[in-house]
Amino acid sequence: MPTLAHPDYNINYLLEGPADAPLLVLSNSLGADLSMWDAQAAEFSKRYRVLRYDNRGHGGSTQSPGPYRIDDVANDAVLLIEHVGAKSAHFCGLSLGGMVGMWLATHKPELIQKLVLCNTSALMGPKEFWDNRMTAVRGRGMQAVVQPVIERWFTEAFRAKHPEVVARIESSMLKVSLEGYVGCCSAIRDMDQRKAISAIKATTMVIAGTFDPSTPPAMGQAIAEAIKGARYVELPTAHLSCVEAASSFNDVVNFFLNA
Repeated sequence: MPTLAHPDYNINYLLEGPADAPLLVLSNSLGADLSMWDAQAAEFSKRYRVLRYDNRGHGGSTQSPGPYRIDDVANDAVLLIEHVGAKSAHFCGLSLGGMVGMWLATHKPELIQKLVLCNTSALMGPKEFWDNRMTAVRGRGMQAVVQPVIERWFTEAFRAKHPEVVARIESSMLKVSLEGYVGCCSAIRDMDQRKAISAIKATTMVIAGTFDPSTPPAMGQAIAEAIKGARYVELPTAHLSCVEAASSFNDVVNFFLNA
């Protein structure tokens, strides 16, 4: 896979679809790699030039010393958009990726055409939760958090019906570097975009999961209410809606982008 070389780290990415098509950026959840978008890349690359990438310390991207801030993580997306020669892009981010999307739409509005914010929140506390998670990972590695995270990412019914999918996602989590994971945790812990997002002008859709314990529907509704004209959609999933309900997810995103 190609990489973007930064002085302190490398960003792993994939670029798929017609070279002359509009650019669509897919941005990952904390703890996931770009394979979480496999079903979306297969569909969206028919019409779009799809750019998906790994956050620092995740997948094939190397880590830089933490802690990170949300603008650090978001600026990696800025570098990638510029690196592939695009002046602007549609942006679809889930969880941490959605936080990146909110930051871009407020701080780099010229880069964002349409914005899809999935299973995310403008504030995700309490800070003690993230401090405890970082302590656990530093002490016992990624194994300390994988099982409880997986149970929050997928409904019990999906885990029982699709163990192979769950195992693949679990395997990718176990490969995340501790420095990269903890650094991204600190970015989420210290982020508060509740006031800033009211300035977003990009046409926006918010997707929430009815059974998402990590970013419940109320968090998605709050984002949609803060962004003028935002559309709100709820899918019958837990946190990784793009995986658990891939077909429905693709349909609503395709409809939104093509409208």
